[in-house]
Amino acid sequence: MSLAAKSHNGADGRAHVPVMAVEVVELLSAPHPLTIVDATLGTGGHSAAMLTAARQARLLAIDHDALAIEHAREGLAQFGSRVMAVQANFSEIASVMKEAGFERADAILADLGMSSFALDDASRGFSFRLDGPLDMRMDQRAQYSAYDLINEESEAELARIIREYGEERMPGRIARTIVEARRKRRIETSAELRALVERAIGTRRSGGIHPATRTFQAIRIAVNREVESLEAFLRDAPTMLAPGGRLAIIAYHSLEDRAVKNCFRELGRTGAYKNLSAKVIKPTPREIAENPRARSARLRCLEKMSGGDPL
Repeated sequence: MSLAAKSHNGADGRAHVPVMAVEVVELLSAPHPLTIVDATLGTGGHSAAMLTAARQARLLAIDHDALAIEHAREGLAQFGSRVMAVQANFSEIASVMKEAGFERADAILADLGMSSFALDDASRGFSFRLDGPLDMRMDQRAQYSAYDLINEESEAELARIIREYGEERMPGRIARTIVEARRKRRIETSAELRALVERAIGTRRSGGIHPATRTFQAIRIAVNREVESLEAFLRDAPTMLAPGGRLAIIAYHSLEDRAVKNCFRELGRTGAYKNLSAKVIKPTPREIAENPRARSARLRCLEKMSGGDPL
């Protein structure tokens, strides 16, 4: 069975398939890694694939979702002491690596997508397809939730978030509808938010996606400060590579992919790094057919040259 067909079963018994596992392993196996960092563990599918390919390597797994780590442990138990898992945001990669005794990494991976088990858990509030409380916190230790954002932020701020993070064409209409609704009663569930978006802009799908998709994405990004976290990760992760080491990032929407693309291009111009993905890598039609959630994935890779850091 190919790596693309391999999957990891979560606690719900359903298979969670790592996106572009074959391409990730191919890119990150080239340096013959002995130290690997999976900065966004999720269900552990990518970690398992990389450890299987690099049989002498040890891996540091990072995720800010304690439930993700708990779900992944079972699938990674076969690798024993080769795996160390830490609950932290991937923006903290430099300090986490140092505390874990990883001075430098030969391979670093960040998959910026939502893990399937979190998306499919109605109680987390991430999906407009499932009714649950407005939460959307990846780190349950955080105080600020989607409920707070939706019910407390101003109309102007809601419109900005939906426009910038969701790249929604009608953010003002959605924000106005939310504010008008919450004047009567507080908005508490994902189903209520979905209904408000549909009331604001209609139920017709655009580009094959549900009209609430962009708004839910925007709210999730804001609640978890994903833009700020990615900026910090892109600043620090390249410096944590060993000479010849590689950093691979999978992005799922243009906001993320644009940031990764620009960062890798600029680092490539310094001469200290080589941009290995001037042309972005996309999932194959077969993978998209087997795993529709992979359809928007974009993979890019950066290699650190032997000359050291540019700064």
